[in-house]
Amino acid sequence: MRHPWVQAVLSWVFYSWLKLCFVTIRWSHENRAAVERVWASGGPVIVLFWHSRVALGPAVWDHSRGQEIRALVSMSPDGEFFARAMEKLGFPAVRGSSMKKTATDKAKGGGAAFRELLRWLKNGGAVAITPDGPRGPAEEMAEGAAMLAKTSGAPVLMFGVACNPAIRLGTWDRSVVPLPFSRGVVVWEDPVIAPRDADLDELRRAWSARLTRVTDRAEELAA
Repeated sequence: MRHPWVQAVLSWVFYSWLKLCFVTIRWSHENRAAVERVWASGGPVIVLFWHSRVALGPAVWDHSRGQEIRALVSMSPDGEFFARAMEKLGFPAVRGSSMKKTATDKAKGGGAAFRELLRWLKNGGAVAITPDGPRGPAEEMAEGAAMLAKTSGAPVLMFGVACNPAIRLGTWDRSVVPLPFSRGVVVWEDPVIAPRDADLDELRRAWSARLTRVTDRAEELAA
């Protein structure tokens, strides 16, 4: 599964499947004005969505209007085929992982990725992060996203996305894989900025609750 040729084929298959789904899903949005303001104002932005929606996330960013975006993807061998597929969908990867207290960021490439993301934000780009990835716990935000927001001062834009019908994988996060011609819903949260003196633990708990709320709302509307 980790042979380069196998990875290349898997990335092409995954990309082709998602592309078919994205153009045939009937999309609707709630609070779309939030992202419209971000696109209109330009400048750096951190975009957050749960790891279970990683196969749906690329569908919601309008590359013709939004800031040029990069996605944080884990350095695991399994992340390679996913990184290739995301690049084909317009989300070039920065390889690393969200920082957790139980793992050193050096071992997971977090330090180098953090610095690269800061540089990208400083140049006015967008960064997409699944803050409970790559291994969970599901819907518990690690410190990396909150620390990046505090350090950069960039606004944080959260969204929930769902589609129905869809495939639910037996993974740790119950990942959602879309099906063609399904109904898709995106729910946007108003942008927030992390106070520089904010406590990281309190911030990530509050943001986890907000991100789960908009994700649950998307599920409700897609049902």
